[in-house]
Amino acid sequence: MRQIILNNLKDLIITLKEGVTTITFEKIGTGEVRVMPCTLNRDLMGTNAFSIENINSQSKSIVVYALDKKDIRDVMVDTITSWHKGSPDA
Repeated sequence: MRQIILNNLKDLIITLKEGVTTITFEKIGTGEVRVMPCTLNRDLMGTNAFSIENINSQSKSIVVYALDKKDIRDVMVDTITSWHKGSPDA
């Protein structure tokens, strides 16, 4: 499954820039599963808006804006187990 995520990192980045995306990943150290609604769409970040113009599709981590925490998070790509467009309940 993780190889599929790595192969589709470019699609994930595009979806994050479009709007709300839910990423499911395992936290480093604890192995706890985290389901995180996040985005790279500046319009959805409020006063915390930042811009990432280019993300290498070979990157080992991606920086996103976590909508539930209202803060920036760094996610290791190899910990992502799934992702989908929309909020967690979508």
